Amino acid sequence: MAHIRIPPAWLIREPATPESTFLNRRQVVKALGLGSVALATPALARPGAEGESTDAPNETAAVSPNVGPAVKRFGDKFPARRNNGFELGDRSLTPESISAQFNNFYEFTTTKDKVWELAQDYDVDPWKVEVKGLVKQPRTLDLDDIFGRFPLEERLYRFRCVERWSMQVPWTGYPLRTLIDYLEPLPSAKYVRFVSLLDEQGLPGQRNQKQYPWPYYEALRLDEARNDLAFVVVGSYGHALPMQHGAPWRIACPWKYGYKSPKSIVEIEFTDQRPGTFWNDLQDEEYGFFSNVEPHKPHPRWSQKWEQDIGTEETRDTLLYNGYADLIGSMYTGKET
Repeated sequence: MAHIRIPPAWLIREPATPESTFLNRRQVVKALGLGSVALATPALARPGAEGESTDAPNETAAVSPNVGPAVKRFGDKFPARRNNGFELGDRSLTPESISAQFNNFYEFTTTKDKVWELAQDYDVDPWKVEVKGLVKQPRTLDLDDIFGRFPLEERLYRFRCVERWSMQVPWTGYPLRTLIDYLEPLPSAKYVRFVSLLDEQGLPGQRNQKQYPWPYYEALRLDEARNDLAFVVVGSYGHALPMQHGAPWRIACPWKYGYKSPKSIVEIEFTDQRPGTFWNDLQDEEYGFFSNVEPHKPHPRWSQKWEQDIGTEETRDTLLYNGYADLIGSMYTGKET
């Protein structure tokens, strides 16, 4: 399916917005409908002492966390203890009142500030995850497996979108390698593929955007998936994951652009050949398989040398591998695309 030209909804059209104003935060906040109150809202979770949990969500937040009925039954697992091996440096957490209303989730809509509204009350119970391919024993996981089989921890992660906006989020979950080891892939497995939910009746973006090859699918090289940074996410901001962030579970790979972290996963497949991925199959000249955050590798239509934080208005230089080079740099030669 390579070279099919389907412009994403956020495509920068001519005349392109100047880089100095492309992601003016006040334009973003206006689009979100948050207003000056949200601008002043402090981060809902802050770095704390070892073992300290996330602060409780702010009761005056501009948007409900939108935690569906299925994941509420695992509410006693939140908040989880924080792993202070994963900090943000001089960055602050993005208030949930902003991050919860600014989401890329095309399965609902391409309009970022409308995803959370359409995701309200989407029920993810029951939820099944099919495990197949080069694995010792194919099986089906359920929510008890995803939420209850492994100890949960909270990590503070940077998030960098290919569109040049960024945020910082407290994710709750466990290392992806823990799940992979439990699933016992065969020695011949070299890649792991993830497939997201397909539900044309419940997901209006899938129903209305037939030009896309639904369901969404992504993949990682197995050594990437086993890296300590790769994270199974089941919660955020001290509670179970809201649907607009990919309930009931998603992957977080913070050294890659955001689309490499698939949401609402229903299938895991281990392979010995590199699988196709959604955006790479559609537009391979713009979206690579690896899609690591690399400021010296521009997108064909814009530079990746800078980014803008949707929570602070700060424009800053993009860090190599989103600032995680010391943890994952040894896996790459710098020539990956």
